[in-house]
Amino acid sequence: MRILVVEDDKKIATFIVKGLVQTGYTVDHAPDGELGLRMATSEPYAAAVVDIMLPKLDGLALVAKLRQGKIALPVIILSAKRSVSERVKGLEAGGDDYLAKPFAFSELLARLHALLRRTNEAAEATRLTAAELTLDLVTREVTRSGRAITLQAREFKLLEYLLRQQGKPVSKVMILENLWGYDFDPQTNVVDVLVCRLRDKVDKPFEVQMIQTIRGVGYVLKPS
Repeated sequence: MRILVVEDDKKIATFIVKGLVQTGYTVDHAPDGELGLRMATSEPYAAAVVDIMLPKLDGLALVAKLRQGKIALPVIILSAKRSVSERVKGLEAGGDDYLAKPFAFSELLARLHALLRRTNEAAEATRLTAAELTLDLVTREVTRSGRAITLQAREFKLLEYLLRQQGKPVSKVMILENLWGYDFDPQTNVVDVLVCRLRDKVDKPFEVQMIQTIRGVGYVLKPS
């Protein structure tokens, strides 16, 4: 699940991005409002975390432009201003939640989870399935045949990607680009190692092996 963080303070931005990545999200960062708006209107994000005091275009104007463009991207507004009137301004501009600085990352994460639940009320929007295998994007729970499977953050992201592409072959380069988000040596065995770890948890205990190798191509997830 991809999150956009629009924050000009390098220390705060690093704090948020690092925390979300460690939790298992894919995160993009914009240091100013204009870039944040361009990214929000050109890329598919599950939610955005937007500071109010931004260079080039302030956060409230950014959110207002999104709403004027009929873009229903869920937004948590960050601000050093704690008054009720400032919170009202943020929500009236189109923000879905408002969090005053300083804040604990655990609270931001809890608010993000709650926002994603509210904006994805339909089970189909928050769950990816293949036969008896289910991945919940909000609770981060994975089950197969009713049995809970514990995955590390990168394993979760790989399974999410394979489920979104189920039935379609994906190459190692495609996996590298989607999971790491930057250029990576395609000759590295990091993908093979990660796939092997995921198979041990998702396939090995079960009769049907869903994650299959396609020689010379890569991998594909098939329900049967």
